[in-house]
Amino acid sequence: MELLYAEMPFSRVRIFWPGLVILGFGVGVIGGFFGIGGGWMVTPGLNILGFPMAFAIGTDLAHMAGKSLVSTLRHARFGNVDFRLGVLMVAGTIVGFEAGAQTVMWLERTGRVDVIVRLAYLLLLGLVAWRLLRDVSGGRSDQAREGEGGSHSVASAALRPAGRRRVALRIPPVLRFPRAGVRCSAWCPLAVGLGTGWLSGLMGIGGGLIRVPALIYLLGCPTHVAVGTDLFEVAVSGLYGAATYAYKGRTELAAALIMLIGASAGAQIGAVATKYARGYRIRSMLAVAVTGCGASVLLKLLAAVQPQARRLLEGAATVLILSLVSALAGSILRQFLRGVRQERAARSKRPVALL
Repeated sequence: MELLYAEMPFSRVRIFWPGLVILGFGVGVIGGFFGIGGGWMVTPGLNILGFPMAFAIGTDLAHMAGKSLVSTLRHARFGNVDFRLGVLMVAGTIVGFEAGAQTVMWLERTGRVDVIVRLAYLLLLGLVAWRLLRDVSGGRSDQAREGEGGSHSVASAALRPAGRRRVALRIPPVLRFPRAGVRCSAWCPLAVGLGTGWLSGLMGIGGGLIRVPALIYLLGCPTHVAVGTDLFEVAVSGLYGAATYAYKGRTELAAALIMLIGASAGAQIGAVATKYARGYRIRSMLAVAVTGCGASVLLKLLAAVQPQARRLLEGAATVLILSLVSALAGSILRQFLRGVRQERAARSKRPVALL
């Protein structure tokens, strides 16, 4: 059993390294599919595996930047990335991120960082899960979402789901983003970037957990364009975040590299799998993922206030987060393999043109 544990050089904690492999590959698949960096799973997952919260945040940011870059390249091939929109959001994200990172350093000095960040995760995950579950339970048909789920073209922007709201703000300058099919004030993407940047610096998430829903529900982007554009933004801002936390001495590069090896392969699989899933299906699975992740964080909080059941609750939290990542990655892999088989079957039935 000793071979399954490794001591990290900076944080000096012993880590179950196969858990890092599972997190890396599984979250790579999930992040490429949902269009979010996966920090909302990785940061609490690393904390549950034994990393102090500040190290969990810094290590996740280091692995997240490389993984998101791989996913962005894949999504760009499908025409899912609005680079103009992404660059504008990055400007706000960097400012917000530094504010969030400074907040973590202050909380660490007060000795309250673990409790405060976990409570912030619970609140955030609860709000996002409520919004996604409300959307899923609304009974909207898959046919109404065909334009965003079955196509990767700009024309699909015209077929957005019913009930989607756009920000009415028209403060100059008002810009048009052709790939996303959106026209809005430049201050809207900047505000989204600022807010998600602060959350990223505070909680170690790429911000996609909030940014993807914001792009969909506030700006009116099709789901697949929101996915690809967010991954581009995460890749750029993640590089800045990783450098900031490394400078502060809160990054375990060894753990990040272990996760990145599996995450790079998983991210490509997840990005390709979006070809075979409707936007409605993506949101349904994301709602399950967010709810399960919130439950694991709650178990970790309960372990801190129930010393007599601490080992049991921490073990349950570890099993839950790893099982959740494995189950979601497995479901996405099944969609990927089924879609590839269907594509090959369709090609084999095409008549061969005579030369």
